[in-house]
Amino acid sequence: MQKIIILIFLILTFICSCSKTNENAEYLLLIKKAKLLWDGKQYTDPKKAIEYLDKAIKLKNDNAEVYIMRGVAHKNMDQNQPAIEDFTTAIRLQPNNELIYFNRGTVYNILKQDKQAIDDYNEAIHLKPDYVDAYNSRGITYNKLGKYQLAIKDFNQSIKLQPNNAIAYNNRGISHFKQGDNKLCCNDMQKACSRGFCKGLELFKSRGYCR
Repeated sequence: MQKIIILIFLILTFICSCSKTNENAEYLLLIKKAKLLWDGKQYTDPKKAIEYLDKAIKLKNDNAEVYIMRGVAHKNMDQNQPAIEDFTTAIRLQPNNELIYFNRGTVYNILKQDKQAIDDYNEAIHLKPDYVDAYNSRGITYNKLGKYQLAIKDFNQSIKLQPNNAIAYNNRGISHFKQGDNKLCCNDMQKACSRGFCKGLELFKSRGYCR
């Protein structure tokens, strides 16, 4: 009788083990399918990516990476509130990941929730002091708020960390223009153009601000 009980126990254990293995394989496959829809900048089919990631999260709901992926897919579809919810969950699971704060800050920026955006950029920079994109994005937000000196300070830091950052020069030029300094504005626009971004200079030339 004891041998029969042991045999049944072993069979049940084996069945349970196989079930978990199959579930894990399905989970990994769903994530892989979602990743195949990523083109390096955005999801080519964010709706399908969300479908895969929804199923993955139902199988396992404690992986920050999956919430980040789904948050980005929601952002690609302009579903900003679900994106924020996913990034917030990811932060709870992985509170020291600067990329999550940056992504959530970007969505807050889209929603014109500037204080929350700046708070998230602050945290991203706290976690990664050389985070060029976070300085640049925070500077853009300061520009929107009319805090031009703070914006210039952030763009200065971006340029210090990445001297060939054309966008940072362009954005700093806008800050100078907003403060009424056309000369510094045009100097920065020229620097941005020499580094491959000429749209700002062309615009300011067309309006007669720069030669």
